[in-house]
Amino acid sequence: MKLQPVALHAPIELLQPAEIAFGAGALARLARFAARHGLTRTLVVADAFNATRINLLGLEGEIAVFGEVKPEPDVPNLNAALKLAEDFKPDFVIGFGGGSAMDLAKLVAVLPGSGQSLHDVVGPDKAPARKVKLAQISTTSGTGSEAGIRALVTDPATRNKLAVQSANMLADLAIIDPELTMSVPAAITAATGVDALAHCVEAYTSRKAHPLIDTYALTGAQLVGRYLPRAVADGSDKEARAGLALASLYGGFCLGPVNTTAGHAVAYPLGSRHNLPHGLACALIFPHTLAFNAPACPDKTNAVLEALGLPASTDPETIRQSTREWCAKLGMDMRLSANRVPEDDLAAMAQEAHAIRRLLDNNPRDMSVADILSLYRTAF
Repeated sequence: MKLQPVALHAPIELLQPAEIAFGAGALARLARFAARHGLTRTLVVADAFNATRINLLGLEGEIAVFGEVKPEPDVPNLNAALKLAEDFKPDFVIGFGGGSAMDLAKLVAVLPGSGQSLHDVVGPDKAPARKVKLAQISTTSGTGSEAGIRALVTDPATRNKLAVQSANMLADLAIIDPELTMSVPAAITAATGVDALAHCVEAYTSRKAHPLIDTYALTGAQLVGRYLPRAVADGSDKEARAGLALASLYGGFCLGPVNTTAGHAVAYPLGSRHNLPHGLACALIFPHTLAFNAPACPDKTNAVLEALGLPASTDPETIRQSTREWCAKLGMDMRLSANRVPEDDLAAMAQEAHAIRRLLDNNPRDMSVADILSLYRTAF
């Protein structure tokens, strides 16, 4: 059952933003970037909170703000942003917020004026060439979307997430300024931090895992293990906030060439069907998929446990309990039942998760519908 490691010479492509500005005060790079490229019409795509602090961006010229990004953006939410972009005709699009804002910004940067709709570009390499500049500014430490080429939007008709993947959505400039995350509440810090951890761990243990990405993945997991408890305990801990921001960025590097596996596939229905924030959904599922996959990748699983300061183990139940307790100590109630997930929907969720083959086919162990349903019941 143990997976064979991918050969070092196996081909892989790693795409990253042309410019990455990291660290305290990095936000100042934005205005200089706009001036250098002569950008005068900026559309900022943000959630309601970040829409109130656009002044931090220090931009000049005409500015329009779409400040209605939902925590789990859906097609109508995207269409409203696209309508504003069609009317305003920006030369610069900025995603300002968490993964939801940055994902919508990617689509807003490529779709207007193309004659294509979201459904036309779902899948790999279908998005049109971008005619505007794109900057991504992360304000949470979780998704790593600022560094990636994917955007996810929920289709309310099917309650499934539609995934668009294209190098045309890669940011010209990614800004990771930990000072922007200082106001994130402890509960959101915890959930988004485990989302970053899940990105790293799922890429690290994937069938498609590659030595080039393993370095980012394991280092990202180690950063979360070292700094997430500190950031939850004290949101003003600048070193901890920077450590989490770096972990999130590394998780974003993992997503393009390797991507996630069962953890995210099983977590998606929690968001699309029951509106759980993505980070929380991933956190609730993380201990269970790590334990399920452990027999296929015992050495890597123990490296993850070590990164979290937990004892090594080859017993799935021990792994599940120790990592679930680690997450619970961050203040999260790790029961699905305590997070508005109805028991009578578990079977339908299992069917839906099992259909997400783009992720499950990369899982180190085959996972049946029955396996997923058992996982949900254990997590309930």
